[in-house]
Amino acid sequence: MNILNRHNADHRASGQSARAPRYRTVVFDLDGTLADTAPDLAASINDMLQQMRRNALTVDQVRPFVGDGVHELVRRALAASGRCSEDIFDLHFPVFINHYENHLADHSRAWPGVTNALQALLSSGVALALCTNKLEKLTIPFLERLGLEDVFAAVICGDTLSTRKPDPAPLLEAVRRTARSSALFVGDTGVDIATAEAAGLPIVIVDMIGGSPAALDPRVQAVISDFSTLVDLVLGDKGPASE
Repeated sequence: MNILNRHNADHRASGQSARAPRYRTVVFDLDGTLADTAPDLAASINDMLQQMRRNALTVDQVRPFVGDGVHELVRRALAASGRCSEDIFDLHFPVFINHYENHLADHSRAWPGVTNALQALLSSGVALALCTNKLEKLTIPFLERLGLEDVFAAVICGDTLSTRKPDPAPLLEAVRRTARSSALFVGDTGVDIATAEAAGLPIVIVDMIGGSPAALDPRVQAVISDFSTLVDLVLGDKGPASE
């Protein structure tokens, strides 16, 4: 049973009234925000580098490269491991993609507390959406592996529109598809902060490991390392927000 079905069953069984949300929509980034995907991304990067006879990168070296989509991830990894040109990128990017498509969730996991937080938000009538720079062909199977395929009212990927974050259009489209107002964006990188600012939305930064540069940005409404804190931020006693 996926998270949405569990939420519906639990909510019907409890019969409890939901807390009134401060935000009617919460839009999430994916990589680094809802799930730690760096281990599998690093493994696929290193499979590519091994075939290039280059030295491997550590997971901690790869983490800062994540957030602008897999194309930029590979370019940054190539530059960090030696040299990157468009010819080198064009030759080796398919090697990375082929490996990653087959190892999306070998070691990647949702952060602790994510499932409970999403259930709590859904129970209170909050619409959930996803706005990621990850390609659709990678995002949808990954959500299925996590059991989150039916959670989001809208899923906007890096190739859904003609632009991607930090352009505000994908984030605004995610909000539009929920048909709600008073939206909050939850991300983990400077790209997410720039996107939220351009869209005119508040942003919460997830910093589960600690030391994230984005956590120091003054434009951030809050920094969380516990998803129950996010629930408290979204659900308050200010009364119901308008549709």
